Amino acid sequence: MPQEFQPVAGSPLRRRLFEIIFRSDPGAGRAFDLVLIVAIVASVGVVMLDSVESIRAAYARQLIAAEWFFTGVFTVEYVVRLWVVRQPLRYARSFFGVVDLLSVLPTYISLLVPGAQVLLSVRILRTLRIFRVLKLASYLDEADQLGRALAASRRKILVFVFAVLTIVTVMGSAMYLIENGENGFTSIPQSVYWAVVTLATVGYGDIYPVTALGKGLATVIIIMGYGIIAVPTGIVTAEMTREQATRGASVAAEAAVARQLAQCPRCGMVEHDADARFCKLCGEPITLAPEAEAPPTEAVGP
Repeated sequence: MPQEFQPVAGSPLRRRLFEIIFRSDPGAGRAFDLVLIVAIVASVGVVMLDSVESIRAAYARQLIAAEWFFTGVFTVEYVVRLWVVRQPLRYARSFFGVVDLLSVLPTYISLLVPGAQVLLSVRILRTLRIFRVLKLASYLDEADQLGRALAASRRKILVFVFAVLTIVTVMGSAMYLIENGENGFTSIPQSVYWAVVTLATVGYGDIYPVTALGKGLATVIIIMGYGIIAVPTGIVTAEMTREQATRGASVAAEAAVARQLAQCPRCGMVEHDADARFCKLCGEPITLAPEAEAPPTEAVGP
C-alpha cells in the first residue's frame, strides 16, 4: 500500500478510523463504504434535480439544504481522511484525494460565483471506490487483456477511422452539390456533419435530402453504415482471440514443464511425459499444484 494510504502510528483512535475509512473489511468498514456510495449517488441526484427548472422553482430551499448537508458530510470525511493518513499532502495530491476535494469545492465557490455548484456532478467519480467495496479488483486482469487488445489494434483502428473520415468528407461534399446548398445543406461542413450522423445510423432528422438523387445517396450511406459498424468490433475481437490463445499456450507450456518435473508421491519418480496424468512406473496419479494446471481456453466471440 502506498505511504499516503498508511495509517498514523501511535494513535488508536486514528488507526481505528483509518481501518474503517480505507479498508472494506466486513463490519464497520464495509458499512461505511456502502453508506458513502449511497450518499454520493444521492448528492449527484440532488444536483441533477436542481438543474430542472420546474423542480428547482418548487423545492429550491429543500435542494439547497440537501446540497449543503452533503457538502458538509463530504467535507468532514475529507478532513478525517487527511487526519488519519501518514502523509496527508501526498494523499491530497493522489487521484482520489483530488476527486474528494473537487467534490466539495464547487459549493463553497458558488458563494462567490453563482452556478458553480453544477460542477458537483464530479462527485460521481467517487463511486469508483465501489471496486474496492465489491472486491472487483480480481477483474483487473481481464481489463488489462482488453487494453492490450486495443493497443495491438490501434493501427488498424486508425486506418479505419481515416477511411471513415474520407467517406464522410466525400459523401458530404457530394450531398452539398446535389442539394445545391439548400434543404439544410448550406455548407460542406454542415453536409459532412449530416454524413457522419447518417453513416453512424443515428439520423437526427434535423437535415435530410429532398431531391431524388440525394435520397439515393442517403440510402447508400445508411446501408454502408450498417456494414462499417461491424469493422472495429471484428478488429478488437480478433486481437482478443489472439491474446487469449497466446496466454492459453503460455499457461499450458508452464503446466507441461511442471508435470515433467513433478515427483510421483508413491514411488518418487520424476521426469514424466509432458501430457502424463499417471506415473508410468507405478500408475499413481500425478498431482500438480492448482496454479500449475492449465485452465481451459475460452473462446472469445463478438
